[in-house]
Amino acid sequence: MEKRIGVIGAGSWGTTLANLLAEKGYPVTLWCYESDLAERMAATGINDLYLPDVNLSKNLQITSTLKAAVAEKQFLLFVTPSQNTRQVLKQALPDIAPSALVVSASKGIENDSLMLLSQVFEELLPKSMQNQLGFLSGPSFAKEVSAGMPTAVVAAAPDCAVAAEIQNIFSTEKFRVYRHNDIIGVELGGAMKNVIALAAGVADGLGFGHNTRAALITRGLAEMTRLGLKLGAKGETFAGLAGMGDLVLTCTGDLSRNRSVGIELGKGRTLDEIMSGMQMVAEGVKTTLSAYQLAAKLEVEVPIIEQMYLVLYQQKNPRQAVIDLMSRDLTSESV
Repeated sequence: MEKRIGVIGAGSWGTTLANLLAEKGYPVTLWCYESDLAERMAATGINDLYLPDVNLSKNLQITSTLKAAVAEKQFLLFVTPSQNTRQVLKQALPDIAPSALVVSASKGIENDSLMLLSQVFEELLPKSMQNQLGFLSGPSFAKEVSAGMPTAVVAAAPDCAVAAEIQNIFSTEKFRVYRHNDIIGVELGGAMKNVIALAAGVADGLGFGHNTRAALITRGLAEMTRLGLKLGAKGETFAGLAGMGDLVLTCTGDLSRNRSVGIELGKGRTLDEIMSGMQMVAEGVKTTLSAYQLAAKLEVEVPIIEQMYLVLYQQKNPRQAVIDLMSRDLTSESV
């Protein structure tokens, strides 16, 4: 296979996807922000910080120079933390080939601008490249994908041919990719499920059971869908892999960083205490702020997200947040 691929971001998910593509036979260059980690990865073939149990393919080249990962590549995959994506994309822009297919596998809503990452890419990339954009999302823990466990995700793009190309590039016998054309729905599902997972973790940390978790997942899905419809997404998208699928995984899986943060909040630890001990990014923490502000701007009711905002940013007691959720005015489920 001659298609040259650059993967931007060497966290657990970026490393996993880069390795998946390299094992398919593609020549892949993975950009790692931390130069010392890049040197160790190149020397040992292991990402000891984010994916220590996986031996990396020999087709995978590691670099800490962004230009080396971007220049002359026909396919670029951005897997950077959502709040850093704009800055990294700006730095990469001068070296992106005009014909390159550009895909984002990050999940989040940008703070301040309240933009989805698709909107960030559309704002910064030339107009001529708008149809060369795609977005990958769905229920996919990096550790399980790296271990070869069957996984299904979604590739969304405005151009059906682009979505099909992304599908073909990534798909293996253990990693199945479906096509989609609802970019907003796919992206929003991937971002907001992290917020609901924080809430599910809080409930677990407080010692609540399966009833509580099921309620949070179901009503969280309703909030995701309401906000998505307001932004122009398709309602049925949230019943699929990028919506319900990713939501269930992140709210129930022990590998979920966002659920883990929520559990510790429920046990009484402060956010600063929790975050100071984490190496990886829990996207839901910053996405909670964006999602809350975006919903307020659009006048969309999101009570779970509102309570998570109050817990994270106004130091509200988690148990009181649950009481306030349960004591809201009684209403119809369809609202």
